[in-house]
Amino acid sequence: MHPTDTQDPDYYHRVVDCQWACPAHTDVPEYIRLIAQGRFSDAYMVNRESNVFPGILGRVCDRPCEPACRRGRVEDKPVAICRLKRVAADLRDDIRPRLPTAPAQANGKRIACIGAGPASLTVANDLVPLGYEVVILEQFATGGGLMRTNIPSFRLPAAVLDEEIGYVVEMGAELRLNSPVHSMSALLASREYDAVFVGTGAPKGKELSLPGRDQSDRIHIGIAWLEAVAFGHKKDIGENVLIIGVGNTAMDCCRSSLRLGAKNVKVMARKPRGFFKASEWELEDAEEESVEIVVNHSPKAFVIEDGQLRGMRFDRMEYQVEGGRIISETVLEELVFPCDDVILAIGQENAFPWIERDLGIEFDKWDVPKVDPATFQSTRREVFFGGDAAFGPKNIIWAVEHGHQAAISIHKHCTGQPVGERPPRGVRLQSRKMGMKEWSYKNDYNPLERRLVPHVSLKERFKQLNVEVELGFDLERAAVEVQRCLNCDIQTVFEPKLCIECDACIDICPTDCLTMTRDGPLEELEQRLKAPRRSRDQALYLSAPLKQTGRLMVKDEDLCVHCGLCAERCPTNAWDMQKSWVDIPHAEDEARCRS
Repeated sequence: MHPTDTQDPDYYHRVVDCQWACPAHTDVPEYIRLIAQGRFSDAYMVNRESNVFPGILGRVCDRPCEPACRRGRVEDKPVAICRLKRVAADLRDDIRPRLPTAPAQANGKRIACIGAGPASLTVANDLVPLGYEVVILEQFATGGGLMRTNIPSFRLPAAVLDEEIGYVVEMGAELRLNSPVHSMSALLASREYDAVFVGTGAPKGKELSLPGRDQSDRIHIGIAWLEAVAFGHKKDIGENVLIIGVGNTAMDCCRSSLRLGAKNVKVMARKPRGFFKASEWELEDAEEESVEIVVNHSPKAFVIEDGQLRGMRFDRMEYQVEGGRIISETVLEELVFPCDDVILAIGQENAFPWIERDLGIEFDKWDVPKVDPATFQSTRREVFFGGDAAFGPKNIIWAVEHGHQAAISIHKHCTGQPVGERPPRGVRLQSRKMGMKEWSYKNDYNPLERRLVPHVSLKERFKQLNVEVELGFDLERAAVEVQRCLNCDIQTVFEPKLCIECDACIDICPTDCLTMTRDGPLEELEQRLKAPRRSRDQALYLSAPLKQTGRLMVKDEDLCVHCGLCAERCPTNAWDMQKSWVDIPHAEDEARCRS
């Protein structure tokens, strides 16, 4: 076997599971340590460097970091990463003086961003400090895109949106509200802009074409209905409501229905719970508010009597599941559920009626633009797409990362560089040793359970539509929760030439992740590990041959909990604990490299 190349930036990056899982690669352990020190503004800025919207994402992020959290290897619950992000946002000081601004002299290039959602705002955030004049064209009277229109204010208050959007505008971006783009052809023909970024989301809700669909105005499309609620156009609903679908939009619809006067709300799921698309915490919040989730019911028809919606007809299903897949289904019976309103929340899709099809912007058979997944450039070189507009519905944090990458591409396009040449990542390491057995971070394992976030009482939360339900962690809860982080970014760094093969590190390792053994093929070597491999998601660390016996030091990165005991016990300092920074380039870094 060849020794592990730890100079590859992705090696140590992958070991920091939360950062690796985050699409924007936020340095999670770093900002958690800053929170532990009471440095909330610094923690906010570490967040903002990558995810741009810490206050927003601290409330509504889909949290891909949490299922990946290494804490989940030693107990059931991961660190409450998302809620700690909100702590930094809620408790920070005024960070405006720390934000970049547009330079006094513009660079002469103008960029149009269509839609004021997270992807477009991120493009503006990255390009304005480089001297670009960025104009964001938004069809509505307020910015935020689907963050504002599809996420209810009881989850994401308007004030939080306004503040973090305001940071981008105050940098120097021009936000033109009530400015829909009706024709891409006309926009391009105006020659006002050197590049165009499309960040219009996936604004079209999917239909459910069943008998009776067109015979009532009490059957609503979920995202359009949420938009009407957000702008105050929809202020009431019937007492009995059925929600069709079980994604996050469905959860927002059912909870919003309760706040508009519904008394009996059922979410109708076609499949068993294990197939739900909604996040588990969204399901929990809905069920806490007495929303009933009815599984294994396939919609069949709308029941219309005398021109009025009276209910829906369903087939009650039975499924045979093997290996997480449905291998057979059986209809057990037909049932009718009475209702006054039905909200269809079965998915979203792209819609580009305003992009003419003769502009050189190619679309695939699903009428989705052909976009390069690395550069976000369309088949027309000056037009870029990002967020849900590029590849269909995902989430806010993915849209932010799309914006970062598109900004690099736009900068390269405008400066005559090959868009496909991406700036390389880098990695930096710095020892955390302060003495023989002292480290500049707390490495004790704390067995504390995950803190519960307080909520507004059920009695109070329904009084107004905009009563924020989650209150966030207070200082006391935050101070406890930060102790649960295992400091995965503090890497165990090994220097083979210093090792005397005394086995002290192996003896003290609490997870048996270390093995000294002879070289050999990977499959054979794995059989000789002190602890069996649980997963190959992370690599084995393989050292160069040790000078005493020629054996290898092997470390299973998946099992390691970064406790530092190997480095504390090692008499020759062959092991060290070093903080890793993974440098993820943005447009600013690309510009600096070229200057």
